[in-house]
Amino acid sequence: MTNSKSTRPNRQKPGPSSKNQNTKGPRAEDKAFKGKSVNRPYKGKPSGKNTQHESKPAVETIELSDKKERIAKVIARAGLCSRRDAERWIAEGRVKLDGKVLETPAIVVGPDNIIEVNGELLPQPERPRLWKYHKPKGQITAARDPEGRATVFDNLPKDLPRLQPVGRLDYNSEGLLLFTNDGGLKRKMELPATGWTRRYRVRVHGQVDERHIKTLAEGITIDGVHYAPIEASISHQAKTNAWMLMSLKEGKNREIRRVCEHLGLIVNRLIRISYGPFQLGEIEPGDIVELPAKLIRDQFGLENKNSKPKDPDKQKDPNGKQNRSGKKPQGRTGGKPSGKPTNKKTGPARGKPTSNSRGKRL
Repeated sequence: MTNSKSTRPNRQKPGPSSKNQNTKGPRAEDKAFKGKSVNRPYKGKPSGKNTQHESKPAVETIELSDKKERIAKVIARAGLCSRRDAERWIAEGRVKLDGKVLETPAIVVGPDNIIEVNGELLPQPERPRLWKYHKPKGQITAARDPEGRATVFDNLPKDLPRLQPVGRLDYNSEGLLLFTNDGGLKRKMELPATGWTRRYRVRVHGQVDERHIKTLAEGITIDGVHYAPIEASISHQAKTNAWMLMSLKEGKNREIRRVCEHLGLIVNRLIRISYGPFQLGEIEPGDIVELPAKLIRDQFGLENKNSKPKDPDKQKDPNGKQNRSGKKPQGRTGGKPSGKPTNKKTGPARGKPTSNSRGKRL
């Protein structure tokens, strides 16, 4: 767990405070919402108050790549707007490149170019960050809805950066929905080539038998659309309803609902419980939790450019045991006696009186 007084919640300096730290137990992402941590969940219900913890994660920047990219993509990565909005801003003459008003988005830029938006220099992009959100039923996964329905963005804290959802959940679906501030990370997580499994708890109306399980495992083609094999199992069967666990990797639009309907089963509740290695955990509906930066680096192989090389002398003591505090091991490890008195205190023998240094009875 991170220290709530630290401005860098995902990095911890070695010291005595970490000596007794428990390294076992629940995963960091599943306990991020518990205890005194900067990764406390944001409450989804609007209260008119800032629901974020007082200690905010430090804003780290990433170095610009030497590779040239389209200017709309660069503006979007800086967190100002989407790519489509960036192209519209360029058409409106709100973007300058190297001091000249840009007239077309069909141009690539590099780290040496100077970009201005609305008269201000383009800020450097933040490091890739990731949040998990417990989407309740009755929200659409979009920034705006023409029909006026509630969206997943309506109740998010206003002080968060510009977020993009990873994948989608239907209006009547609930459960884990991931958000990120990095478009490249979003696309990487959504690609089927990533091979991540999405797992769901599904309640259906009807009787489920092994015939349904076998059909799902073989894959189904409905109205010319082929759905890849779905791993399914029955967790509970009642008279009229059944709970199932379903795992899939494609994630096509309304896939589970359409496949179940094709088999004569009507889905009346759908909860996503995991997306690849990320679990829903115990966060309440409407809450959002930022995941630790180390977890993101480990999962996506991102380099921590602010980290320092480890000092091998501070990693282990001479006995080969882990020395987490970075201090020298306590106690003697061998050699001749020093002749100096030790500070070790011994208690008095049982049943005998204790005397002070002058020989007087206490």
